[in-house]
Parts: sequence; C-alpha cells; structure tokens
Amino acid sequence: MSWLVYLLECSDGSYYAGITNRLEHRLEAHNSGDGARYTRSRRPVILLATQEYIDRSEASKAEAALK
Repeated sequence: MSWLVYLLECSDGSYYAGITNRLEHRLEAHNSGDGARYTRSRRPVILLATQEYIDRSEASKAEAALK
C-alpha cells in the first residue's frame, strides 16, 4: 500500500501538510470538520499537491522535511 504526502491550502491562505493512504477520505474529513484540528476552522481546503511514497515511514520523513 502506498502513502501520500499532501499539501492543502486553507481558506485563510495558510498551508497544511499531512500524510494518508486514503486521500479522498482524508480530504472529505478535512472539509467536513472531522479532519485535523488546524483545518477545522480554516475550511474549505483545496488540495495543491501530492507525492507518493512506498511506505508510511518514508511519507512521514517527507512530511517532516516539508514542514
């Protein structure tokens, strides 16, 4: 199963980075208010970019480097 690092733009112009292996589900969660605490008050969010990784560990490292 591949993992993705994703970058969102929030309604206030800020950015949020995360990882997931179920991108559509995660985007729905962010936009419904069930996602990360940071994005709950900054909806709607727009997906800007994704990058695929072979496992969660590599995705987590890439997310940390992006942040």
